[in-house]
Amino acid sequence: MKVLIIGKNGQLGWELGHRAPETGIDVFAYGSSELDITQSGEIAKVFKSIKPDVAINCAAYTAVDKAESDKENAFLVNETGAINVAYACKEIGARLLHVSTDFVFDGTKHSPYTVTDTPNPLGVYGASKLAGELGVQNALPEAVIVRTAWVYSTHGNNFVKTMLRLMQEKPQLGIVSDQIGTPTYAAGLADWLWSVVNQGDIKGMYHWTDAGVASWYDFAVAIQELAIEKGLLSKAIPILPIYATQYPTPAKRPAYSVIDKTTAENDTGIQTIHWRKQLSSMLEQLK
Repeated sequence: MKVLIIGKNGQLGWELGHRAPETGIDVFAYGSSELDITQSGEIAKVFKSIKPDVAINCAAYTAVDKAESDKENAFLVNETGAINVAYACKEIGARLLHVSTDFVFDGTKHSPYTVTDTPNPLGVYGASKLAGELGVQNALPEAVIVRTAWVYSTHGNNFVKTMLRLMQEKPQLGIVSDQIGTPTYAAGLADWLWSVVNQGDIKGMYHWTDAGVASWYDFAVAIQELAIEKGLLSKAIPILPIYATQYPTPAKRPAYSVIDKTTAENDTGIQTIHWRKQLSSMLEQLK
């Protein structure tokens, strides 16, 4: 089976490349410098050359705050690019796994968002990703779309690695405590996506994060505790809970973005792992 990974240099794309099955899969991976998904001609050329059986689109404009002042480029990548990939898959009969985000929701719900809940994005990033979802569904109704959230990895820039650096540099930290979601170790998401690749009858909308619930404050406290246990940090600093209003950002973020994974677990037979256990696994890799 030929699998094309688009967005190989991002956290998820990197994990997909490193966690690919050792047998039965030929992986072809492209980064943005090698394949510009906003150019349909470039995509068509790559697809016709490789003829993948499956494409996994991890490529995205993910700068949430920058997107507020860079709307055109956010939509160009997250909507136009996603649609281009979907049509390229349709042209050659390839399956598509497309990655989306919890930011399609407004965060006003107080129980986990299901795949049938109505999206209502608060900002440009979420709106552009929702437009991409709708475009993919229209072009290729049988595509798999998976929404995820709070992704981190040993590769690239993310909250975990930023916290480790700041905990070494700062005397104390104030971390937002009134935004609730679930961290997602990209390696676990990659493993789930590979299971979807191998289960050829799966299609439609899914949600996938690690198990459990946390605020950014809870996440930061756990990062410090586990990093000290593993010798990645030498001492603890005070971590103070703050309100999101005390840390204003250009983009408004959902206050509650826990997403329900029941359908994904039932359809693939894979259970989510608690985020703290996954965080421990990731920090082990940094030792």
